[in-house]
Amino acid sequence: MALAQQSSPHARNARSTSQVMLWVILAALPGLLALTLFFGWGNLINVIWCIAVALAAEAAILKLRKRPVAFFLKDNTAAVTGLLLGLSLPQFAPWWVSAVAVIAAIVMAKQLYGGLGSNPFNPAMVGYALVLISFPVAMTTNWAQPGLLWETAPGFGDTLSMIASGQQTAVDAFTMATPLDEYKHKITTHTAAEVLAHPTFGDGVARGWEWVNAAFLVGGLVLVGLKIITWHIPVSMLAGLAIMSLAFGSNADLYAPLSMHLLAGGTMLGAFFIATDPVSAASSHQGKLIYGAGIGILIYLIRTWGAYPDAVAFSVLLMNFAVPFIDHYTPPRTYGHHKPRRGIPGKGQG
Repeated sequence: MALAQQSSPHARNARSTSQVMLWVILAALPGLLALTLFFGWGNLINVIWCIAVALAAEAAILKLRKRPVAFFLKDNTAAVTGLLLGLSLPQFAPWWVSAVAVIAAIVMAKQLYGGLGSNPFNPAMVGYALVLISFPVAMTTNWAQPGLLWETAPGFGDTLSMIASGQQTAVDAFTMATPLDEYKHKITTHTAAEVLAHPTFGDGVARGWEWVNAAFLVGGLVLVGLKIITWHIPVSMLAGLAIMSLAFGSNADLYAPLSMHLLAGGTMLGAFFIATDPVSAASSHQGKLIYGAGIGILIYLIRTWGAYPDAVAFSVLLMNFAVPFIDHYTPPRTYGHHKPRRGIPGKGQG
């Protein structure tokens, strides 16, 4: 019988999977709070709905597979998938679009591959990419206008009614293109100053979005500090995105500036909560650096010259394809072994 060989040391994390996932949920709460404060109740409703659908879908497929439902549900991985989709989808996305995304993530991208630990692709991003390609109208016309929760944002009841109506296009008075979308399509015919005069940008980089990204950054740093994740993927992803932006996008009248790439979309959510998925990401530290940098480069390429204004999902999935190749050429060094010396041996060396 062939046995799987793993390099030493064979250490185990003191935290269980359920505890790790719970910390991920807690660390994402500042970002959810910021989304709610600046864009209304939509993401909170989406998160609750998506988590409920994720748990139901996971329970159903586990039942069909004759697996212990309660045992697997308590690892909180399905809840994290629902959370990430609820945070990523437009605030007024119809309920059925969210349901399709979650079911695709849980059933197709996770359970059909064998469940936790066997999926080669990030489940949440599979669900997101599927609905983005399949329902482009619903996924591009339902982003909320930036507006403080206690001022211009629609109330909880109104938001719930728009989501529950199931219509692909929400009320125009409450919706607006995202900053990256606005900049991408307007910069071809306008100057940067003219584009930035649009209300979606406000007085900063992108009204509301800079606070959302800052909140996810804080939550991500908490995960790094607790050693839930390592710094390698977030830092290399942000560095890859920044280097590409500085190299090709120095003229704001042609391309979105670096500040827009970092603070006006799902960048920080992607860097700390999505790209760091322990199952579908690279394994070694060196591999994580390559993996993260690849995601950052692809995000810039797709955002700048591709058809989609935000590209975290596609970039993560494309690099998921490359993970087996990366892991093959960047295996972790066996514990106790040193890097071999190169070159001609010096005096005294055999």
